[in-house]
Formats: sequence, structure tokens, C-alpha cells
Amino acid sequence: MARIAEEVGTPAYVYSAATLLHHYDAVAAAFSELDPIICYSIKSCANVHVCRRLREQGSGFDVVSGGELYRAVAAGGDPAKIVFAGVGKTDEEINQAIDARIGWFNIESEAELENLIALARRRNASVRAALRVNPDVDPKTHRYTSTGKKETKFGVDLERARRVFNQYGRQDSVRLTGIHLHIGSPVNTVEPYVAAIEKTLALIDELRADGFAIDTLDIGGGFGANYKGSEAPPAVKYAEQIVPLLRGRGLRIILEPGRSIAANAGILLTRVLYRKTSGERDFLIVDAGMNDLIRPALYEAYHFIWPVRPAEGFVTNDRGVDLNRPGLRLMDVVGPVCESGDFLAKDRMLPPMDRGDLVAVFTAGAYGFVMASHYNSRPNPPEVLVEGDQYRVIRRRETYDDLLAAELL
Repeated sequence: MARIAEEVGTPAYVYSAATLLHHYDAVAAAFSELDPIICYSIKSCANVHVCRRLREQGSGFDVVSGGELYRAVAAGGDPAKIVFAGVGKTDEEINQAIDARIGWFNIESEAELENLIALARRRNASVRAALRVNPDVDPKTHRYTSTGKKETKFGVDLERARRVFNQYGRQDSVRLTGIHLHIGSPVNTVEPYVAAIEKTLALIDELRADGFAIDTLDIGGGFGANYKGSEAPPAVKYAEQIVPLLRGRGLRIILEPGRSIAANAGILLTRVLYRKTSGERDFLIVDAGMNDLIRPALYEAYHFIWPVRPAEGFVTNDRGVDLNRPGLRLMDVVGPVCESGDFLAKDRMLPPMDRGDLVAVFTAGAYGFVMASHYNSRPNPPEVLVEGDQYRVIRRRETYDDLLAAELL
């Protein structure tokens, strides 16, 4: 890490290719009995080099915008293994996806379905679609990332789903033959998936009894990742309860993992600028801010933080470190952005650190760089991919010229 920081600078996102592929393989192995189509959720970590490595491993892609579809195609993704979700698909994005011949549109409302039918007819095309149903299951995650309850903007409730199939399920331009679920993220228990799938299978049985050819179930993503220790079940634990529900159902199964693959494959590498005491609070000011990693400010999310080379007597990267160990000090880790909400951690027990020391912010591979902004006119950091004992820059650090490039017309 010291060499990367010296040669690439800080802040920087650093990803491990081995960890990325390990997590993908774990999902594939856990659910192998179902022979699923695994569609990596590009929104979690969208770099085209990351997507390409996963595509080489056999992954398809879950996209939620035209830009993500463009990335999936640029990464060499098989269009037949691409699913397109999202509540606000524009006509341009829908036409882009029709022309790309993607595998499935995940439909969020009757209005969207009516529009897709009209656009497909104009292009004399026939596309496949899965209706996203809202099973009214509480995934017990952050309110901003909970999508399985009735009051969310996503999907249609189970009763409305029956009406949608009765009205639109027997026409040719959009073949409505699938059901899509996504209850939220991160979901660190299996029970919400079991409840959602059981409700959805009952719906599928009813629809089939009414003559609808339901052949696909997309159970979405949302599997957890370890931010604090080992709070997220491994893929095999999810599979132990999910696979028996789907065995012998005659359904093509689609999975959309994102966080569980990318989160622990990445860190945000940052450097200490200053230490400061204000009143009774101690601050560690680093060169990464909320524009680089917004999750702590937006979701009150926890990221383990530890010096790359801790002082003598402290173990590197030990998330189970005794936080009452002598020598640790209570600190807020904050960035340089001009906002009181600009912090990476609050009330964190940390070992001694001084100006210039390197700090690793863990579990930053998912929803890290992809949510970065230019707030305070701060250029985006680079992304680095480590493979074995080598690394390469897969996105260069932006410059001030990049900040103005789209404005100098």
C-alpha cells in the first residue's frame, strides 16, 4: 500500500482482483444446483475493468441506467445475460436496451410496461420482461436501502401484480414471463429472502394456474458484506435456505449480487493531513472526504479504519482489536470538505497517527467510488486494481482540467 500511495497518490481506491473473484465464485458455488444466471450489479462498483474481470469469470450484469448498460457492453457482457431494472427508464434508455437485445427488462409499474410495449411495437421487436413485485417484507436494513415494503417506490404489490398479468400478460411485443424481487441491501439475515420467495412462489403458482407461462424468477441481490467483523452470512448460508425453496420449480433463476462481491474487495487509501483538538474532541483530518466516500454521511455507515503501518504493538488490519487497549485514543476521522457532515468515522478508538501516515478505510469497494462527487470542486480519486504482486491504475486521478472539460464549450 505504501508503494501505491507513493506512486499513485492519495486518496485512492484500491481493489483486489483475487478477493473480487473469490466472492463471485462463492456465490456461484453456493447456488450451483440451480444453475443460476449471476448478474453482477454494476451500480455497486462500475469500473469497466472490474466488470470485465467478472465477465471473464462468467458473470452477466444487472444495470439500472443507459450508462450502466453502456459499461456492460463495453466490458464484453453477453446481452442475453443483462437485466435492466429501475423505476425511471427513459425512452432513450429503453430503445438502447431493445437494440442491444438484452435478456430481460425488470418492470416496475403498469405505466412503464405500457411504454415498453409501445416502444417495442414501434421497433417491431419482441422483448422479455419480469414484473418486479413488492412482497411487503421488512429486510431490516437502512431506511434508504429498504425496498421490500409496500411504501417504497419500487415494484407493485402482489394483488396488483395479478391485475398486471391479466391485463398485459398475453401479448407478443413484451413477453411477461418472469417475476423480479429485490427487497433491499444489505440484508444480513436469510429469513426475509425466505419470506419474500415463499410469497412470490405462491403468486407464480396462481399465475401458472391461470395459464401464464412464468419461466423466470429473479431473486435480486442485497446479500450482506462484513463491515464490522463477520455480521454477514457467507453465500452458502443464504443458499442453504433459498435453494430448497426453488428446487424443482421449473424456473430459470437470476441472482443480482453486488455489495457481497465488491465491498470487501476494496479499500479507500487516504493520508493524514493534520491532528486537531477542539474542545474535548480530537480530530484526525485526512485527505479523503465525503465527496470520495459518502456512505458514512449519507447512511451513517460504519467502515473499519486502521493505519496501514500502525504504531508498534498494534496489529495491522485486526478488526477484532481490543478497543480498550492502552494507547488508543477516541477520535473523529474527518475530511477536508467544507461541511460538518464530512466525516469517515466518529468516536473511533485509534492508535497514534501523525501527519503523513497512511490510513485504510475498509469495505469500500461497493458504493464507494460510484457515489463520489465533485463537491468543493475536488477531482475524483484514481482506482487501482491489484493482481498478485502487481497493480495497475484502472482509472486515472482526475485533474482540474477534467473539472472544467464539460463547461468550456
